[in-house]
Amino acid sequence: MSPKPAGPPDGGWGWVVAAAAFAVNGLSYGLLRSLGLALPDLAEHFERSAQDTAWVSALALAVQQAASPVGSALSTRWGARPVVMVGGVLTSLGLVFSAFARSLLHLYLGLGLLAGCGWALVFAPALGTLSRYFSRRRVLAVGLALTGNGASSLLLAPALQFLLDTFGWRGALLLLGAVTLHLTPCGALLRPLALSGDPLAPPRTPLAALGLGLFRRRAFSVFALGTALIGGGYFVPYVHLGPHALDQGMGGYGAALVVAVAAVGDACARLVSGWLADQGWVPLPRLLVVFGSLTGLGVLAVGLVPTVGTEEGWGAPLLAAAGAYGLSAGSYAPLVFGVLPGLVGIGGVVQATGLVMMLMSLGGLLGPPLSGFLRDKTGDFSASFLVCSSFILSGSFIYMGLPRALPTCRPVSPPATPPPERGELLPVPQVTLRSAGGADSTRDTTC
Repeated sequence: MSPKPAGPPDGGWGWVVAAAAFAVNGLSYGLLRSLGLALPDLAEHFERSAQDTAWVSALALAVQQAASPVGSALSTRWGARPVVMVGGVLTSLGLVFSAFARSLLHLYLGLGLLAGCGWALVFAPALGTLSRYFSRRRVLAVGLALTGNGASSLLLAPALQFLLDTFGWRGALLLLGAVTLHLTPCGALLRPLALSGDPLAPPRTPLAALGLGLFRRRAFSVFALGTALIGGGYFVPYVHLGPHALDQGMGGYGAALVVAVAAVGDACARLVSGWLADQGWVPLPRLLVVFGSLTGLGVLAVGLVPTVGTEEGWGAPLLAAAGAYGLSAGSYAPLVFGVLPGLVGIGGVVQATGLVMMLMSLGGLLGPPLSGFLRDKTGDFSASFLVCSSFILSGSFIYMGLPRALPTCRPVSPPATPPPERGELLPVPQVTLRSAGGADSTRDTTC
C-alpha cells in the first residue's frame, strides 16, 4: 500500500476535478436557474396558477438539497465516482420523463423527485472531492467550479428560450435530458484521493455516514442556522427572476437577458471572491457576513425596480439590479463551501457539504412557492423579493455569532498558510504578544 500524502496536492489532477465540478455545477444549479423561463408556458398549458407551477422547480431544488446528505453518505462509503455517475443517469431520466407529462403531478414526480434525486447524488460529492484536492487555493478552486452556475445560465437562458419558442416545453425538456446525461462522464473524472486526515475505516452506521455529529460543534451549528435562513430567499431569483422580468413588461428575450446579466455577474464574482478569500486578508466568517448582507440588499433592489412598460424597453434599472444581485450572490457562494474544512476538518468536508445542502433545502422548498403565492395575491413579484430579502439579511445577522466574524481588539495569529486541515480555523487559538509593537504582534483590527 502506498502511504497517504501529508496534505492535499493543491493542483495536478485537482484541476481536472475542478473542471468536472464546473460542469456538474452548470448542469445542476445553472439549469435550475434557467428553468424558471419555462414556468409561464407550463402554467398556460395546464391552466394552473404561478404558485402551483413554482412547485416544479421548488421540489427539484428542495429534493436536490434535502437528499444531498444521502449523496455524501454514499460517497463516503463507495466513493464519489460511481455515485455521481448514477446521479447523472437519474437526472437525465427525470427530464425525459417530464417531457411526456400529462399533468403537473407528472412534472412533480419527474423533475421534482427523479431529477432532484439525481442532482442530489452529483453536487455534494463533486464539490467535496474538489475541496480535498486543494489547500492554499481551495476557495479559488471552489469559486472556479461554482462559476459553472453562471456560465451555464448565460448559455442556457437564451438557448432555453429558443428551444421553448421552437419546440415547445416538451421538446425543450427532452433535449435538456440529453444534455444532462453528460454528468456521467464528469463523475468518471473524480479520481479518489487518500489523505492523512481521513478516518481509518468508513462509517459503520447510517447516522455516522450522514455526519450528524458535526452539529455538536457550536461554530458549525451557528453556521448551519444562518445558512438555512439564507436559503429561504437565496434561490427565489433562480426560479422567479425571469418571470419577474416578464411581469415588469419585458419580452421573452428581454427576460432571458436579465437572467444572463445576473449569471455573468455571478460567475465573475465567484472567481474574485475565491481569490480574495485565499489571500487571508479578511477572515472567512467576516466575508460571509458582508457578502451575505449584500446579497440580501441585491434581492431587495430587484424587488423595488420600476415597471418597464413595453416589451421593447431595455429595463435598465432591472438589469442593473440583477447585475448587483449576481455580483453579491456570486461572492457569497464559494465562501459557504470554502469555510467548511476549517469548521469540520478535511475528513468531514464531504459530509458537511451534504448537510449544508440539506439545510438550504428547507428554504429552497418554501421560498419559491411563497414567492408564487405572494405573486398571485399582489399581481407581481415585488412583495416576493422584499420578503425573501429579509430571510437573507436575517441569516447574515446569525453569521455574526461565528468566531472572527466581527472585528475585535484581541491579538490574533496571522492567517495560516496553507489553511488548517483538522477543523482548526474556528475557533482561533489565542497567541501571546512578545512585545508591544514588536514584529510578532498582530491585531485583528485597530481600536
